[in-house]
Amino acid sequence: MKNEQEKANDEVKALTWKQRRQVLKRLFKFAGFFKRQFGIAIAFAIILSIINVLLPRMLQFYMDNYLTHQSTGMKIILGFAALYALGTIIKAVVQFIQEFAFSMGAERTLEKIRSELFQKLHSLGLNYFDVTPAGSIVSRVTNDTKTLYNFWTLFLRILVAFFSMVSAFVAMVSVNLTLALLTALFVLILYLLVWLYQRLSSKIYQHLREYLSQINTKLNESLMGIGIIQQFGQQRRMTSEFEGRNNAYFQMRNKMINVNAFLLYPTISLMFVLAEVISLSGFGFNSMHTFVAAGVIYAFLSYQQNFFNPLSDVMNYMSFFQDGLIAGFRIMKLFDNKTYAPQQNETSTKEITEGKIEFRHVTFSYVPEKIVLKDVSFVVEPGQTVAFVGHTGSGKSSIINLLLRFYEFGQGQILIDDHDIRDYSTKELRKKLGLVIQEPYLFYGDVAKNIRMFDETISEEQIEQAGKFVDADGFIQKLPGKYHAKVSERGASFSTGQRQLISFARTIVRNPKVLILDEATANIDPQTEQSITRGLKKMRDDRTTIAIAHRLSTVQDADQILVLSQGKIIERGTHEQLLAQGGHYAELYELQMANEK
Repeated sequence: MKNEQEKANDEVKALTWKQRRQVLKRLFKFAGFFKRQFGIAIAFAIILSIINVLLPRMLQFYMDNYLTHQSTGMKIILGFAALYALGTIIKAVVQFIQEFAFSMGAERTLEKIRSELFQKLHSLGLNYFDVTPAGSIVSRVTNDTKTLYNFWTLFLRILVAFFSMVSAFVAMVSVNLTLALLTALFVLILYLLVWLYQRLSSKIYQHLREYLSQINTKLNESLMGIGIIQQFGQQRRMTSEFEGRNNAYFQMRNKMINVNAFLLYPTISLMFVLAEVISLSGFGFNSMHTFVAAGVIYAFLSYQQNFFNPLSDVMNYMSFFQDGLIAGFRIMKLFDNKTYAPQQNETSTKEITEGKIEFRHVTFSYVPEKIVLKDVSFVVEPGQTVAFVGHTGSGKSSIINLLLRFYEFGQGQILIDDHDIRDYSTKELRKKLGLVIQEPYLFYGDVAKNIRMFDETISEEQIEQAGKFVDADGFIQKLPGKYHAKVSERGASFSTGQRQLISFARTIVRNPKVLILDEATANIDPQTEQSITRGLKKMRDDRTTIAIAHRLSTVQDADQILVLSQGKIIERGTHEQLLAQGGHYAELYELQMANEK
């Protein structure tokens, strides 16, 4: 059997030319938003190439017309020195503007790609996050986008190289046509090297991106589960798995270094030396028949250097071309993902005023081959409390996921206040449906921000009222800073009960019409549960409440209890009615009561 890493390797294929063109086209579309900065960089690259032609020509003129004469005065010597120094300073300024403008364009392009990626992630449905590791997503938003900076830098080097090579070739032709054409022949050799490099490096770089994504995934998994890893003594196994992925990345990186070392800078340097040898030999042969001025030789070799030096820069950055293409391909795959969140009528002005909930013959599955809910129907009248109970996997949480529009259902209809749930805007649903989950998540900041959830329209007074309403005010007032007490990542400095009370306040401050409780008291100790229960009772007053519970003692006062099994409602009624039936619910209740004794 193949392991996860081998399966990932099997999926890695070199990009086709069509895929490369598509990736480049879409990346340049992002760059088009900042064409002003890139345009300035291109203009100054042209100016730089002209300066690179003029400076050697100036020295050639000085060497052939003044340096060979003993009568040349100090005034002329200093004049040429000052003129050459001025030209060099102007060249430095032009290079600075060119680099700065291009860097700003590249950084703003990356900023736009990251922002749109982040926005895209928040438009995807939960199905995408169910099957995609968090580390892989982080790798695309951070590592892959950062790789594109060097990718853009390569294009600057290509532009500079193009203008420099054209201007240098024209200048060489003006000096010696034959030697200029011989120098140009090296471009054909360079083209063959680039073709060979792309053939060898494309698949290597795709492996590298995949291995890096696996490393990020494994690191994220280890950090998130560090407590469980230490509890079960799995440090050695986790370290071994990480080292396996890290070593695979190292081995592939080593292959890439070998390819780069053989085909990039050393080869260009070799071609430059060969071109110089040919040129010097050519001038030496000409000098046997006619006089060759030293300034001419200097100018031609300078132009030849201007011809090859930018090529060296291009080849040094060529390793980033494949890396950038692979990173761009991975980013575009994320942009092209169609796992969208369920669509709502965002222009709707309908409001949820009563809180009536109805499911009509709803069928749902996360994957086509496995149905999770089968023909589920029920009605929750305004102000009622309905509880769902059943074994793990019976479909309880799936009902909540559909009601909150985290997933799109298949057959049937879901109604709120007798209107199809799709007819409400997402904003209205999020405002009127309040969710309290089993393991509340607190964000880094302070208590007030976690209750407000970054909604600046909620005042400090409303925050404190919400805290008092759910019985969270008691412990919050004892914190240093009270409602502005610091909250660490995931609320690690608070107990489970305290985090849950803060999540209650977070929900109640928005005054929802429908309250959804997903195992809200499952991980609470009995002492804290009393405070939680008091808060819940207040929250349920005058609100439609849908509760999921494993502990049946917490839902005995529900107006209706629905018993689920394998995606179907098999029993319904009050606590007393269900006990009297002596069915599945009665068995669950008796089993729990026996375990608590």
